Amino acid sequence: MKGALARYRVLAYIVGVGLLALVAAMIMRIAFDEPQYSAIVGPVHGFLYVIYLVLTVDLGLKARWPIVKTGLILLAGMVPFVSFVAERRVTRELSVNAG
Repeated sequence: MKGALARYRVLAYIVGVGLLALVAAMIMRIAFDEPQYSAIVGPVHGFLYVIYLVLTVDLGLKARWPIVKTGLILLAGMVPFVSFVAERRVTRELSVNAG
């Protein structure tokens, strides 16, 4: 489970930063009529989010999480800053349970 947790943590941070970049790109698109940023950041974030979903499900299966908990952690990658909070809680929980 240690490897699954490490992969999840890396993608949680990447997806969190990517989502913040996407929010900034959308602000540029809407407020300043600059669509090129969201045209680049959007698909990259979408691709990385799919990887985040796969790695989160993998970790959830290994940690034997209930489906609701897994679903909430999956959704954490869709709300700015929440993926960082979820990552800290998951890491703390699994570190306490492992040691």
